[in-house]
Formats: sequence, structure tokens, C-alpha cells
Amino acid sequence: MRKVQWGILSTANIAQQQMIPAIIRSINAEVTAIATNSNVNKAKKIASQFSIDKVYKSYEELLNDSQIDAVYIATPNNSHKEWAIKAAAKGKHVLCEKPATMNAKEVREIEAAFKENNVIFMEGFMYYFHPQHERMKEIINRGGIGEISLIQSGHSYTMTKQDKKTNIRMKKEMGGGTIYDLGCYPIHLMRYILQAEPESVFVHTVEDLRYEVDMETVTYLTFSNGVRATFDTSFNLPIRHNFKIIGTKGSIILTRAFRPDLHGGEGHIIIEKDNKTTLETCYGDQYRNEVEHVSQSIIDGDNEVALSFNNTFKNMRVIDACLKSLETKSVVQVN
Repeated sequence: MRKVQWGILSTANIAQQQMIPAIIRSINAEVTAIATNSNVNKAKKIASQFSIDKVYKSYEELLNDSQIDAVYIATPNNSHKEWAIKAAAKGKHVLCEKPATMNAKEVREIEAAFKENNVIFMEGFMYYFHPQHERMKEIINRGGIGEISLIQSGHSYTMTKQDKKTNIRMKKEMGGGTIYDLGCYPIHLMRYILQAEPESVFVHTVEDLRYEVDMETVTYLTFSNGVRATFDTSFNLPIRHNFKIIGTKGSIILTRAFRPDLHGGEGHIIIEKDNKTTLETCYGDQYRNEVEHVSQSIIDGDNEVALSFNNTFKNMRVIDACLKSLETKSVVQVN
């Protein structure tokens, strides 16, 4: 079986802890090279740890490697567009960490480059590839909780004082803050479940005045089909990644909506209906599934991936509206 040869742009924790191991676990992909623009010794250490053959001291050198089929981009948010477009120019397929860009306009710029060079791009929403979401949608589609009326979600983790000094999530110019880092997930899942787009958003925020990024938010959304939704994000609260759908006949709760990998890949689906509560468990390797999906699309020569440019554009459009609401302290229309 052919295996897609992957190169890794960046030595970020997400690459070390999740993506490189996921590629190694996959059946149709392997890691061939890793590159850094800053710390070659760190890259060499990672390469040694995972038996990666090639280490490059710049991203450009890796992109010039003709044996690399695809690259995973784990650079800061504000440089995703630059390296995605450069990768496309070199004929490389791309899996890019979320959020794909800093705004919706940049998505269209990336899309033009990838269409011109006939290569694949997909935004890395790994949660989507866990089977619990398909199961949740199946329950909803068969009328298990009636008509959806309200959605609630919470996504948070505690960032230490020391971490705040160095973490790129605290750097506004790099795309820091909880809306970019955490809010993108509930927005994405709400849109997927409802198959509808928000019409307006309002964000209440607690901002860190020193770093000028949103540390905590509560966001209210109204959807085109009449559904209301809220989500909260925080860098100051214990880790949470829950998602609740309230219908006219019952509710569904995912207690591990975005990171079931932190629980051995086990997802929990709680159904509340007729004064009864039932629990379903659902297992999946979301990072591996994501890698195998993109790799198989490359092998098959199929430029249609599960998360299209249009999907990415629409998600970024909502994030744009959230950031504008955060800035203006007002209700913002999504357009």
C-alpha cells in the first residue's frame, strides 16, 4: 500500500504530542521530515524520538524536498496563510491547524492558490473525525429529541501564570485569545449539527489588559433556522469540552465533545428523555482518522475532503463576527 510522505512544519506541542504519533499510527501515511525556523536542536531531538529521517533548519528547505507529498502546518495562526500558499506553490498538500487563518478573506486567498496548483488543503478540526458526532446526528435525525431549540457548549482549560509569559495564545498579533483557540470548535460543531449558519452574534468578554487578548467569553448566537445557541470559553477554568443540544422532547449531551482523546478516545453521549437518562460510549482515534482521511484523498487523487474551503470560510466568517462584537461590544450580523 502506498503511504503519503508527510513533512511537519514546526516543533509545536500539538505536532509532538498529537499529530506525529497519529501519522505513525495511520495505515496510509508516514512522517518523512520535520522543519523548524528557530530551534534546529529541538527539531533533531523530536526526529530522534520519532525516528524521522530528515531534519530541516527552515520551512523552505522542507518544501523544496521533492519526496514530501504533504505538510502539516502547526505554526502560529498569523502565519498559516503564508506557509499554506508557499506549500501549494511547491505542489504540497496541506493539513493546517485550526483556525486556518486570521480571517475569512485569507481563506479565499489560500483557496485560490490551492486551486491553481491542484493540491488539497484541509483545516485540522480533528474532533469532527470522532464517531460520536455521527452518532449524535443520527439520534437527532431520527427525531430522538424532537426539534432542536437550544445549543449550549463550554470549552476551557487553565493556563498558568508562567505559561502566559511565553504561550503564543497570549499574543494578539499571532491570533491569540480564546475565540480563536477554543471558540472555533463549538462554532464549527453547531454549524455541522444544524446544517445552518448563524445570522448574528454577541460576545461578552473578560480581557487580559496586559496581553490584550480575550481570556474568557460568553457568546450568544442566533441561527437562520431560529435556533439559539451559546458557548463560553476560558483560559482560567478547569478543562471542559462539553456540548448540549436541547430539543422539544429531550436533550443530548457530549461531555467529551472536542477532546475524547484525553480519555483514551472514549466519547460519552448522554440522552435525557422522558425523565430517563441513558449513556452511550463511543470509541475513536480522531487524530488518526483525520490523517488517514486526508492521506486517502491524496492517494485517490480526490481533491474533495470532508472539510471544504467553503466550510472553512463560513467558520472564519463567524469568528470574524465574534471578534468584531468583542471589539464593539455590540450585536454583529454575520456576513
